[in-house]
Parts: sequence; C-alpha cells; structure tokens
Amino acid sequence: MADVIVIGGGLAGLAAAAALGGAGHSVRVLEARAFLGGRATSYEVGGTETIDNCQHILLRCCVNLLDFYQRLGVSAEIGFHRDFVFIEPGGRRSVLRAGMLPAPYHFAESFARLTFLNFREKLAVARAIRAIGVEHARRNDLDRITMQQWLEEKRQPPRAIERFWRQVLVSAINEELGRMAALHAFQVFRLGFLARSNSYEMGVPSVPLGHLYRSDSWQRVGRAEMRLRAPVDRVLIENAAVRCVSACGEDLRADYYISALPFERVGAVIPGLGLDLTGFEHSPITGIHLWFDRAVTDLPHATLLDRTIQWMFNKSEGRYIQLVVSASRKLVEMPRRDVIELAIKELSEFFPIVNDANLEKAHVVKEVRATFSAMPGLESRRPTSRTGIRNLFLAGDWTRSGWPATMEGAVRSGYLAAEAVTAAAGVPAKFLLPDIS
Repeated sequence: MADVIVIGGGLAGLAAAAALGGAGHSVRVLEARAFLGGRATSYEVGGTETIDNCQHILLRCCVNLLDFYQRLGVSAEIGFHRDFVFIEPGGRRSVLRAGMLPAPYHFAESFARLTFLNFREKLAVARAIRAIGVEHARRNDLDRITMQQWLEEKRQPPRAIERFWRQVLVSAINEELGRMAALHAFQVFRLGFLARSNSYEMGVPSVPLGHLYRSDSWQRVGRAEMRLRAPVDRVLIENAAVRCVSACGEDLRADYYISALPFERVGAVIPGLGLDLTGFEHSPITGIHLWFDRAVTDLPHATLLDRTIQWMFNKSEGRYIQLVVSASRKLVEMPRRDVIELAIKELSEFFPIVNDANLEKAHVVKEVRATFSAMPGLESRRPTSRTGIRNLFLAGDWTRSGWPATMEGAVRSGYLAAEAVTAAAGVPAKFLLPDIS
C-alpha cells in the first residue's frame, strides 16, 4: 500500500484521507492551523463559546458528504429537517415541505399555499421549475450565461426572482444570480428540489463543526495521521515528480502527494505546477452570532425575505441566534458595530420580541475567501485531480469536482484525488458516489 501526504486539512483533504486510510493506505495530513475543517470548522471565542465560523448545512442529495460523515461515524450528529420556513417582514410565515405526491411534484400542495408569492408569480416559478427539468440535459450554453439571464429569458417576475430564486440559490452557491453560472444553479436546484421527494431535506449539525472531525473519529478510518500547526512552505519538484515537502523545517517524503490547498495558495507553495487560475475570484460569506437574554424565536431555522440577512439558525433555545449572509460583499467593508446594528434591526422585523430583548454579546465572522465565485465560463477551466507531476494530485472545492463550491463539492474532489492516487499506485479503488438520479 502507498504512503500519502495530504497538504491541507479542510474538507477536501480530510475526505481524501478518510478514503485512502479506509482502503489501507498510510496517510499524513498536514494542516497549518490548530484545527481541522478549513472553512467548515469551529473555534472558541472569548474563552467561553465555541462557534462555527459560519452555519454550514447540507441536503440529502449531498451523498458524498454523507458518506464522509459515515466514515467518521458522526452521521447521528446531523439532524434533518423537512420544513423550509420563509418569513416576510412583519412575521408572516410560509412553509415549503414535501407532500403526498411523488417527485418532482412533491411540493405541489405546500407551494400552492405559499403566501409570499401571488398566483401569477407562482405560475411563473412553476413554469421555470419545469423548464429546469427539461433543459438541464439539452442546453449547452448553461456555463456561458448567468442564472439571472436565464430567469429573465423565462420571464420570471422581479418579485419571484428576489423572493424565491435568489433566496434559494444564492445561499446554496454563495454567489449573486447575476454572477452565477446557470449550470451550477440548475444542478443544485434539480438535485436538491426535483430529483427525489426527500432530497431537499436540510441537515444541520447538532454539534460544532469542528467536533465532527475530532480525533476519536479518525480511529475508525485506518492509518490516517493528523498533524496540526504544520504549514507546508514548499513542495520540491524534480524530474516531473515531487521529491519532498518542506514543513516546519523538516523535509517529508511519501509515495504520493495530494494538494488540498485553496487556489490562491497553490502557486506559492507549488511554484512548478503551472496552473492558469486567471479569472478565479472569491465570494464572501458573513456569519453574525447574537446572544440575547431571552428566547426570541422557537423556530429551528428560517429564511428571511426582502432584507440583507438571508438565513436565521436557532443555535440554543432561541437565545443564541446565528444569521448568515451569502455573497456578502456589501458587508465586508462595513464596521463590525454597523453589521451588528443592521442584523438586530432586520431581525426585529421578523421577530418583534427582539426589540424587548437585551443583546448580551455578539460576534461577526467575515469569511472573505469563503468560496470561489461560480461565474460563467469557469467550469471548463477548473483543473482535474491529475497534474503534470506524476505523483502529485489536486483536491479542493475549486477543482473540477462536478459540483460548485459546497461541502459536497469539496468531499467529491477529495474522493476523486484519492481515486487518482490508487490508480497511480496500481491498486485502483472507487470512492466517489454518483449523484442521485
């Protein structure tokens, strides 16, 4: 069996390690920080609270992410929810949930009862949903146009775009409709909302994200060693092969290497790789953590319409609330105090009890480099796991995983890199699970 070094302990690197370790290979993961998980992790603030950098969720269609959790033995710590609650300013609620009809008609009953869209808007949305089911396999221009352009082509009313399409897709892909390739929007919406009657169910971890990767979980995997605070300074390449990696003043050698670094770091650490990353940009996510002196909601989560804040998650008995803003470019330069004031003002429009509650503490996390921007024309330029270096492979949500930059995409990329390693080692194995049909 092969000896493998994985550079980077985010989801992509961890997925590669779990797959290879479970197949009997020896794996060392080198992570620069003091914790695992990359951009899907948790850490302590103020010495008293452990928070996620941002609330991460999954859908049941994320089959490879669920497989990764199964490998670590933490599947039971993901709670799934059948209700999507939409709240309008003023507090009126609508619930989208599967009914008695089979897919793709399982939302028909609850969709008809939604109050935040009028009858004409619902008809328009229904026509567009049907078009996604028909056009996803027929059109060859979906990576050349934005989802905004496609929606306008389908004559979607502005309020339907804002209240339905934007609310669902911007959160899923972390990009605005006018910058998002229709290809990615089609894929996420089709798999998450049309493929099966339960594929939309939303999984929310019941523990801080970092706890999903705790040390005892890796004992189930096999020969996988996690080295924290071990940043790789340079990958040394000779004769079209990696000779060693330099980390913490030590040269480390293996048979094969997987780089699970973010795209902005690859060039500095592996200068001989020669990737053309022109056009790759980041899209930010902002998480706003608020602790009140009393419960302000009994909902586990909700999507908030017509405001900057897009999602609310109830983290502890309605007193600790996490708010999420995807593609949050407008908040990146905003002072922390102004972000908190905006969040409380908007939250009170949906939950008036916020006006009577006292804010005990608050924390703002701006993930400026949260994901790559899934813009049109980028898909064909995302690199595959194989490189021109015979014993070096790539992983990361920015590589060509078959998905946009999501946790599912990151795990898929790790599994693909692990498959490439086993093929190169002469013991090919299959780890990637196919998308649900």
